[in-house]
Amino acid sequence: MSDHFLDTSGLRCPMPLLKTKLQLNAMQPGETLEVIATDPGSAEDIPSFLKLSSHSLEKSEESEGRYRFLIRCGN
Repeated sequence: MSDHFLDTSGLRCPMPLLKTKLQLNAMQPGETLEVIATDPGSAEDIPSFLKLSSHSLEKSEESEGRYRFLIRCGN
């Protein structure tokens, strides 16, 4: 179970990543965010961004064209 949920289904690159960044900026360190995306680019964009940030990717999975990310907010 996550603290926050963001459904970016149907949005094309770069919107899933931008909306994820905005949501993380509004969160407190330690909170978790679940992101759902359908844009295949998200599978690379979101993890790549997280590697360069203080946030961490707790879990990532793909099923039937839906990408799910569980992110822990950093500082």
